[in-house]
Amino acid sequence: MLKNVTFLAATAMLVTGCIGGGRIHSSPSLTVLDAQTTMPEPVRSDLIAPDRQSLIGPLDTINVDVFGIPEFTRDVQVDASGRIAMPLIGTVDAGGKTARELSDSIAAALRRAHVRDPDVTVNIKESVSQVVTVDGQVTAPGLYPVTNQMTLMRAIASAKGLSEFAKADDVVILRTVESRKIAGLYNIDAIRRGVYADPQIYANDVIVVGDSPQRRLFRDFVSLAPLLAAPLIAVVQ
Repeated sequence: MLKNVTFLAATAMLVTGCIGGGRIHSSPSLTVLDAQTTMPEPVRSDLIAPDRQSLIGPLDTINVDVFGIPEFTRDVQVDASGRIAMPLIGTVDAGGKTARELSDSIAAALRRAHVRDPDVTVNIKESVSQVVTVDGQVTAPGLYPVTNQMTLMRAIASAKGLSEFAKADDVVILRTVESRKIAGLYNIDAIRRGVYADPQIYANDVIVVGDSPQRRLFRDFVSLAPLLAAPLIAVVQ
């Protein structure tokens, strides 16, 4: 299924003192570059989708607070088209905006409606559009809400932890950044020991614990050295 997939770029740094002390080299399926040990963060264009972190999406519930004007302060559910309805100003586009951007939009609309110096605060109260998928050898696989503080360990904890015979050194994060698929191979035991940082998790990430087609993409490298000092990151296109 994967034999026709071409890996165009990758970044990796493995433990110094691998077997024989040798450097990890590229294979026909992965090109390894020395320099980066963390997965790149999504750029703004990745966050336009309704189910991305920190952005408001369809069916999310938000709280709008207009200081000093109680009739404008309310919980509002974003409709399926990404809009909310507010008194006096009508519908406002909310989908794909941050809470701050939406407060600015509402404040601008209130000024146009002759409300003087509106002070607007928007908070995302409940999100159904910002989720991470946790699959494989965890107790409760499924979709889980993403917060700004979500990390790999917290995502696995949300899925009630690893199952009894889970392979803690076989954890893959799949992410799309600027239309490219990125796969990162992590070792949970190494993170627990503080060997490297617990990576950030973003909405739309897919976490797979245990042996899987995604994990086997890395077999050429993992057979050479243990994954200890840093994760192995590959960009797939």
